[in-house]
Parts: sequence; C-alpha cells; structure tokens
Amino acid sequence: MLASQGRSAGLGLALASAFAFGGSGVAAKPLIEAGLDPLHVVWLRVTGAALVMLPVAWRHRALVTRRPALLVGFGLLAVAGVQACYFAAISRIPVGVALLIEYLAPALVLLWVRFVQRRPVTRAAAVGVVLAVGGLACVVEVWAGLGFDAVGVALALGAACCQVGYFILSDQGGDGEEAADPLGVIAYGLIVGAVVLTAVARPWGMDWSLLGADADLGGTRVAAWLLLGWIVLVATVLAYVTGVISVRKLSPSVAGVVACLEAVIATVLAWVLLREHLSAPQILGGAVVLAGAFIAQSSTPKAATGPVAGGGTAVAGAGGAGTGSRGTDSRDTDSRDTDSGGTGSGGTGSGGAAGGDTARAADRTTT
Repeated sequence: MLASQGRSAGLGLALASAFAFGGSGVAAKPLIEAGLDPLHVVWLRVTGAALVMLPVAWRHRALVTRRPALLVGFGLLAVAGVQACYFAAISRIPVGVALLIEYLAPALVLLWVRFVQRRPVTRAAAVGVVLAVGGLACVVEVWAGLGFDAVGVALALGAACCQVGYFILSDQGGDGEEAADPLGVIAYGLIVGAVVLTAVARPWGMDWSLLGADADLGGTRVAAWLLLGWIVLVATVLAYVTGVISVRKLSPSVAGVVACLEAVIATVLAWVLLREHLSAPQILGGAVVLAGAFIAQSSTPKAATGPVAGGGTAVAGAGGAGTGSRGTDSRDTDSRDTDSGGTGSGGTGSGGAAGGDTARAADRTTT
C-alpha cells in the first residue's frame, strides 16, 4: 500500500517536473525576441537558480573535496553547455524542434559505447538509435534541404553532445559510498555554471531595462520579470527538485517514459502560446524520435559473460535533456526504487547521473 502510494506520488512529481522543464523554452523565447541576448537569458536563469540553491550547496559542501571533477563537469557541460546551446538554438528554430533534437542524446551515447568503447549493445537499443535518427530526419525535413536554420539545428545538436559529454564523465564516477547526492550535484553545478557563464555572457553589458518592460507571448503582453521568475523558480529550481524526488520513487523505465513527455509538453505549449506550428511529417518524426529515445534508454542488457550496454539513458530537455546510465546492472527494477535520482541539465531540462548507483536513475535536464 505504502509502495503504491509512493509510486503515485512519484508519478505526480515526475509529471510536474516534465511540465516545468517543458515550459522553460516557451518562457525564454519571448525574452530573446524582446531583445535579450540568449546568453544573457541563460546567465539570468542559471545565476538566479544558483542563488536559490545556495542552502543546498552549503548542506552538501563536502562534495567540493570529494567529487570536484564531477561538479565541474556537470557545471560546464550539463548546465552551461546545454543551456547556452539550447537557448541559442530556440532563437533560430522552434522550441519543440530544438528539444526533439536534444532527444538524440540516448542514441549518441549508444554510438559512443558501441564504436568508441567497443562494447556490444542490445538489438533493441540499436533499433532505438535507428528510430531516433530516422525521426530526426522527418523533424528537420531533410527532403526539403533542411527545413530549419542550419545553425539552429547545429546548436541543438551541440546541446545533445554536451549531455553525452557529461554522461561519459559521470559514468567514470564511483558507486556505493562514493555516490554523490544529486541535489548537491545540481546545486554546485548551477554555481559552477553561473561562474562560467558570467565570464562568457558578460552580463554587465546587458540592457537591464528590458526586464522592466513587457514581452510578447503569442500576441499577449507579459511582464518580462514574470517570465524570468517562471524560468528561474519553476522551470529550473522546482523542476530539478521534483524531478530528483520523483526518480527516487519510480523505476528508471517509468521515469524515462514520463521524461519523454517533456518534449511533448514543450511542443504543445509552443504551438498554443507561441504559435509555432509543426507539419504532419514533423509531428510524426517527433513521435518517432521519442519512441527511439525511450527504447534506447529502457532496453535491458541480455545475459552475457561480458559487459553489454543496454542503452540505459534518459534525456530531458535543455528543456531538460540529460543522460544517465544503468550500464550493465541487471537487478530487478524494484530494487532501484529507493536509489538516488539522477541529475540533469534540461529544459532542456540535461544532464547525467551523479555517478555510480545514482546513474541508474532517470535524469532530468535543464533545457
């Protein structure tokens, strides 16, 4: 009974997290169109969230000496890298398309495992890769010579690659007692990301008066500060916290399914609020991308004498997109229900697991 209630609560939190992450791009795009540089919007988001998460960072201050490489990697790749690429991408292409492209991350992870690490992957995982790539071809309409801005598509792919880079880093982490608490990793990742983005974005050159004006949200004038507040408090802090708590209550496979809803939510919100309509082939391609991402992240390894990668990754989009690996762990999913949740940088909601056992949980991304 208690287990059932816990899973129900976890599902509700996961849905709330997916909705929060999915709305980040929709809230950010009007600010960018109002005149704010994408990098400045990213800096405001990450710095604001870092300030809110300072108490969490203080509580987990031991991580600074225990896992410095993990924290720096998360901040550079899963926070600064994903966010900068994602927000720059949505300034050129529709929000939903950018997030769907980020969902190639699980497929890219499997390609890394197969061709760089030279480890075999399951047949189901390979099918997931093929589906994801084929779906992406429909989303960007390759038959029309690329239906979207090529730079925007490249930036979205860059966000996916940043997620993969963090996965590779986190996959080298320890487990057991060395597993890092995901909330601590998130807090310090945001702090590192804020420091890096301060040097890159140079916010002292930002036109601060724009935050006191209104932005156009699909024909409706909305206060810029209100949109920024949503991005920082809801689409980042609340999304992260609810995402981490949810994956502690759900199995990775269930959390992976819910995580895929982030792209759907972002696309629907962009359609309704920003009037970014997609064609029928693009909608079909998006569904195929999500199906491929889910198959890639949820396929389980076959029994074998050597390590076999089952593609245990989950992305969320810069909206929150991130990757986390279940690796070769073949224990029953119920035994993972109480594990620490993965971290992400998405909203792309993206990011990877916080190393070791944490890496078995589905991730959230701050795209």
